[in-house]
Amino acid sequence: MTRTRKRIDPPLPQAGTRRGNGAIALQGVDGRSTMARRFREITAGIESDLGGDLTEAQKHITARAATLACWCEERETELAQGQDFDALQYSTVSNALRRLLSDLGLERKAKDITPDLHSYIAAKGQANG
Repeated sequence: MTRTRKRIDPPLPQAGTRRGNGAIALQGVDGRSTMARRFREITAGIESDLGGDLTEAQKHITARAATLACWCEERETELAQGQDFDALQYSTVSNALRRLLSDLGLERKAKDITPDLHSYIAAKGQANG
């Protein structure tokens, strides 16, 4: 006896929530605040690093990573202002952020700079001559 899985179709855009449709980022949050703008910047940066066209799971992980990054930045500002700083809490959140980014597959990759300088100069010389 073979069981088949029922396919679940996503809701139609008009049946979705405003958050799911992209109309708002967070319910009840003024999107013009500094933190909301920073959240969007970080989210956009991560999405760009991933090449865009993220899966739903990647979008959720990206949002969590952006939230933790904002939290860390706030703590760093407080430290710079001489306020109390909980290093244990900060390191715990930083490690959680690192794990999320690792799960997304973000890693530094060497940039391909071919052709090398010699080939570039030679090609420019041929184009001009």
